[in-house]
Amino acid sequence: MKKVYNIAIDGPAGAGKSTIARLVAEKLKFVYVDTGAMYRAMALYFLRKEISADDEAAVSCAAEDADVTIAYEKGLQQVILNGENVSSFIRSEEVGTMASATSGYLKVRQILVRLQKKLAEKENVIMDGRDIGTCVLPDADLKIYLTASTKVRAGRRYKQLTSKGIKCSLDEIEQEIIKRDYQDMNRANSPLKQAKDALRLDSSEMKAKDVVSQIVDLFEKKRTQEV
Repeated sequence: MKKVYNIAIDGPAGAGKSTIARLVAEKLKFVYVDTGAMYRAMALYFLRKEISADDEAAVSCAAEDADVTIAYEKGLQQVILNGENVSSFIRSEEVGTMASATSGYLKVRQILVRLQKKLAEKENVIMDGRDIGTCVLPDADLKIYLTASTKVRAGRRYKQLTSKGIKCSLDEIEQEIIKRDYQDMNRANSPLKQAKDALRLDSSEMKAKDVVSQIVDLFEKKRTQEV
């Protein structure tokens, strides 16, 4: 039976996990699974239902009715919520905040982790999120903890939003990132933390291509050692 390889990338919001994971996937011809997008789709569902992030019972109940799946069109991941492609609706700050607040609820995690594990059993995948190396793919062949300073992460988000013509405050974005970091690292279920066997990469002073090159090299060395 052909061996299936898994790469896990964890880290805080704005560290560049999705960008790096997508580029590494292209280099290695792996399937990229943006787990954060799946949680954001679920969060969008809660927002549309006008459910409070603090109401765990209501969130857990609603999660049962939210069917979140992944599809690929021309090699690009599309996030489907109850039959609707919501890829263009899940990147707002409001959705991100709701996702951070509700992703720690046990029922939400159980539903989405089940799908993520199934994907990893069938394909060579690279996943990014908050608890991939610690919970979703604890036996991943390579684990990376990607981080950057809050100032750098806020600057990246500010540039991304202003390039789209969205008015925002750099200071407010950084404070929101700090708040989300605290929520992610202190939630009861599967908090954000570096796996013991994960390599920590600080991308604050690194270009994306250099981070990608380093991860690809690490994986190729590990795969060669197994042969």
